[in-house]
Amino acid sequence: MMRKDAGERREISGSGGKASDKRTMSQAAEAGVAAREVGRFRSSEEASVMEVERRGSSCVRAKGVNQQRGDGSKDQTTPTEPEKETRVERLQQTLYRQAKKNPKWRAWTLYGDLQCPQILEEAMRRVISNRGAAGVDGLSVEDLIAEPNLRDRLMEKIKQELKERTYRASPIRRVFIPKADGKQRPLGIPTVKDRVIQTAMMIIIEPIFEADFHDESYAYRPKRRAQEAVQSIKEGILSGRHEIVDADLSGYFDSIQHQELMKLIAKRISDKTILKLIKGWLRAKIVEEEPKSGKKVSRSNKRGTPQGGVISPLLANLYLDGLDKAVNFGKKFKAKMVRYADDFVILCHKTKAEPIMENLKLWLGKRGLQLNEKKTRIIEYGKEPLDFLGFRIQQRKSPKTGRNYPHCEPSPRSCQKIREAIREETSWQTQWKEETEVIESVNRRVQGWINYFHYGNSTNVFSKIEWQMRERMRRWLWKRHKKTYAQYGSRYSNEELNDRHMEESKCLKIKSPPKAECGKTARSV
Repeated sequence: MMRKDAGERREISGSGGKASDKRTMSQAAEAGVAAREVGRFRSSEEASVMEVERRGSSCVRAKGVNQQRGDGSKDQTTPTEPEKETRVERLQQTLYRQAKKNPKWRAWTLYGDLQCPQILEEAMRRVISNRGAAGVDGLSVEDLIAEPNLRDRLMEKIKQELKERTYRASPIRRVFIPKADGKQRPLGIPTVKDRVIQTAMMIIIEPIFEADFHDESYAYRPKRRAQEAVQSIKEGILSGRHEIVDADLSGYFDSIQHQELMKLIAKRISDKTILKLIKGWLRAKIVEEEPKSGKKVSRSNKRGTPQGGVISPLLANLYLDGLDKAVNFGKKFKAKMVRYADDFVILCHKTKAEPIMENLKLWLGKRGLQLNEKKTRIIEYGKEPLDFLGFRIQQRKSPKTGRNYPHCEPSPRSCQKIREAIREETSWQTQWKEETEVIESVNRRVQGWINYFHYGNSTNVFSKIEWQMRERMRRWLWKRHKKTYAQYGSRYSNEELNDRHMEESKCLKIKSPPKAECGKTARSV
């Protein structure tokens, strides 16, 4: 039994080294206890302790100190960690390093980690901070905040169901939200209990798959932003790839095949209990409310992952990870693919876009996916612009150097949305509100827009938005105080609008972030 257990430990660690013959009596006793406890659930941290070789590479969440005790030469001083890591962080680093070190490694002791009180508490904290609507049971996050005892009872129930293995996924409440094109997007809302357990699952399995994901995938991943995807597109254009396939998938989240997805998950996870939980979330029944009668209808879910579930973004990225690697690692077309969820672009050299499009349709068809023909098109850079993630990228000539460069600024559609938001906040229907309330509301919506688009060459666009914001606010004040004659005077000038309130947060003023994280920074307006 001890030999069998040692063989399993070597297989999990991906290490073929032999243990040293100089083992202390306490270590031998611990090994004997471990051999007698084969079949008991262990956490991944315990599995890492039993490894023969030390893990090497660091996780994306590492604190910056990769060297541990005993590493390096004897004369070298080992630096101390700047901060004390939590058990959740240590577990994530352990899983990430092991998955990065061995591409064929499969995690097999995750269910014990899922029951860890620290992980469940962290999951509960994240669910409460994210808020969100109630599921089919009617329990909302606001109820947990209002009644701390209710939160404690829910946590005890989760722990008990996981320990006794009686937990089952609840049906998903489906609602529809309007889209910009007039259609409706289905949104699945799990119960609060399901969201807590899904978040705990995310904490455990996300580092494993993060070790495998391609670098050109940017959506729903830690420490990645949409602006980095736009920057990568600009770099692809500067490399000479001037034919662009602007692609969009039709109903992607609702078209994912469960069987194919579970095969991808099983390549990295062998814990059958974990696989059973994920499969239960995928196949959970969907409860909809008929718009006319208001009657609730329940139906089965044979494909797709609910867009709104905590674990759905990770599974959606996993399903398209093969496409990321097939395009970016392909030597035939030497193309570059940049993906953000189900929106992606493929940059290639001239005359390569058409064959790439044909191969793309074949790859997607084998996995039950299809392109949105209305939104998918081939763009020739220099002749027409590319709109991606709210930005517009087009060729312009620099007035200083006379050279062409990829100019990036908010797209006209994005500008129209913020203009409509400003008009909504300063319409005649809001004239009953206090001035400070309206100014704060306008600043909040505009500042969020500014924070996202503070990238590239956005200075001129910011100036136009600021001018319109002041004009709309000025007219709102004229009408509220019934002083229309002020249109022809200096009443409510820019200086007066800024100095009207002493607190800076209440001034009607665009405040650009101090520094953009990637690309060229736009100057303050």
